[in-house]
Amino acid sequence: MKRSEVNDILQSADAMIRHYGFALPPFAYWTPGQFRDRAEDARHVIDARCGWDITDYGKGRFEEMGLFLFTLRNGRLSDLTTGRGMCYAEKLLITRQDQLSPMHTHAIKAEDIINRGGDTLVIELYGSDDQGGFAEDRGGRVMCDGIARDYAPGEKLRLAPGESVTLMPGDWHAFWGEGGDVLVGEVSTVNDDETDNIFREKIGRFAEIEEDCDPLHLLVSDYARWLS
Repeated sequence: MKRSEVNDILQSADAMIRHYGFALPPFAYWTPGQFRDRAEDARHVIDARCGWDITDYGKGRFEEMGLFLFTLRNGRLSDLTTGRGMCYAEKLLITRQDQLSPMHTHAIKAEDIINRGGDTLVIELYGSDDQGGFAEDRGGRVMCDGIARDYAPGEKLRLAPGESVTLMPGDWHAFWGEGGDVLVGEVSTVNDDETDNIFREKIGRFAEIEEDCDPLHLLVSDYARWLS
C-alpha cells in the first residue's frame, strides 16, 4: 500500500469515528516527530502496539480484503498469564461494504465484536476440529448480547447497530460490511497481533508500505522502524 493511500484511509476513518460520537485519545493525532519526542513517556503505547493500524493482509487489494483498526488500550500477556493486572484490550475497527476480513481464529483471545454504527455487520462462523484447526463440518455456540446461540458450520450472523457477539478461542470467523460501511467495536482479553492471529489461508497480518509521501500519523507497524 502507498503511504498516500494510508493517509487518506486514516482521515476518512477518523471522520467516520467522529460521526458516530467517538473521540480518539490525544496520542492518535501526534505527528511522527511528536511521537519520537515523547517515546519515553509513551512506552506503554508503543510496547502494547496501541494506535492506528491498517492491513491489506499482504495481498495489495485493500478495497477487496482489508481492515482499518485503532487499538485504544491493551494489556500485557504476562498479566493475562498471571490472571491479574491489565488483562484486557479495546479496539475500534472499520470494515467497508463487502470488504473481507478473512477466516481466522485466536488461540488465546476471547472477544466481543460489537456493531457500533453504520450498516449490517456479517460474521461467518465455523467450529474447530479436535486439534483446534478449521473444521468445515463443525458448528459451535456463541453468545449474542449475552444470550447463548448455537451456530451451524458456515452460518452467517447479521448484527445491526448495537448488537454484538462473543467469540471464544476456536470460533473461526470472517466478517464484512453488508449494505455499507460498519464501525465495529472490539473488547477482548489482551491482544497480540504478532502471534495470536491464526488464518485459515497463509496470508500476512500487516501491509507493506511504499513511502511515496510523509506519514500523517504512525501505524503500529511503523513503531519499530521510526521509533527505534
